[in-house]
Amino acid sequence: QVQLVESGGGLVQAGGSLMLSCAASGSIFSTVLMGWYRQTPGKQRELVAAMTRGGRTNYADSVKGRFTISRDNAKNLVYLQMNSLKPEDTAVYYCAARKTMIVTTSGDGMDYWGKGTLVTVSS
Repeated sequence: QVQLVESGGGLVQAGGSLMLSCAASGSIFSTVLMGWYRQTPGKQRELVAAMTRGGRTNYADSVKGRFTISRDNAKNLVYLQMNSLKPEDTAVYYCAARKTMIVTTSGDGMDYWGKGTLVTVSS
């Protein structure tokens, strides 16, 4: 089992920045892919960014150039640096992990999930 705990969410003005962190514990060796997903009420969960243990990344088109995913394998941490935030980035952000490298835009198939952290961007 893998436990994921997100932190770093909060309220920020449009144009501002936030960095989310995800601390992983447990059977970390079994995880290959780490990702960030987000969801707002009434909308489907969507991929924000994902990164393999080897450093390969995927980003949603809506965040390319603004968000950066990174991971510290030695410390079992995954980060999401969010810059130039927009009101439409407001959502609950979830950290997720998978035992394979398959990325899905919906998050289906991810093996482990954190409880989420709320990001609110005011206009």
